Amino acid sequence: MSIDGRVAVVTGSNSGIGLGIAEALARAGARVVLNSFTDRPEDHALAERIARDHATEAIYVAADMSDAAACRRLIDRAAEALGEVEILVNNAGIQHVAPIPEFPAEKWDAIIAINLSSAFHTTAAALPRMRAAGWGRIVNIASAHGLTASPFKSAYVAAKHGVVGLTKVTALETAEEPITCNAICPGYVLTPLVEAQIPDTMKQYGKDRETVIREVILARQPSRQFVTVEQVAETVCFLCSPAADQITGTTISIDGGWTAL
Repeated sequence: MSIDGRVAVVTGSNSGIGLGIAEALARAGARVVLNSFTDRPEDHALAERIARDHATEAIYVAADMSDAAACRRLIDRAAEALGEVEILVNNAGIQHVAPIPEFPAEKWDAIIAINLSSAFHTTAAALPRMRAAGWGRIVNIASAHGLTASPFKSAYVAAKHGVVGLTKVTALETAEEPITCNAICPGYVLTPLVEAQIPDTMKQYGKDRETVIREVILARQPSRQFVTVEQVAETVCFLCSPAADQITGTTISIDGGWTAL
């Protein structure tokens, strides 16, 4: 693959999908910058473990993705530590569910900032560095909710639709360069966060685990199977490979048929 030795920044990557993506990129030979808003010893130990396991370089950089300046500093700090940023995966995100009249304004602002605006700021900071390096890949982790909608998720749906739009604009602005920008739109992914919600959902509906998964959590996912972190991570690696050189400005749905409905 073409990513051996490339510098990759993955936002929101000390757990879940982001961590899986960082691991996959490191396995493929990339030098990886992990990120979240915390700055704990275990965050840095995680980067050290990835570096050791995959015989590459990996560092952890704390940055609050709700802060525009911090988003841009993340890219600068990554470049100072490892070299020009060539791969950027915008994965950081949060969620809140409530009807529009009851949706807290501060939650709206936070979701838009972290799920959408952070991708703009990191992209703006990374593009000059990709141009300097002569190569670049931007992968935005959107969602099936970037292509469709659900009630009570106004901020999340708006942000993810915005990510898809930002992806298209970025691709058009870089179309004549060796830089691509695409969005991955997963359906429900079995992350530790989702796994932790299953027991409570079982109690709420009085159903067993398999029934809750099929009839409640995955009700809108026709395959009735979770997307795996590994499937998302390997799709990121594919988009960074030579086979994807002419794939730009598009969305790749990994959703078990959700958006085919």
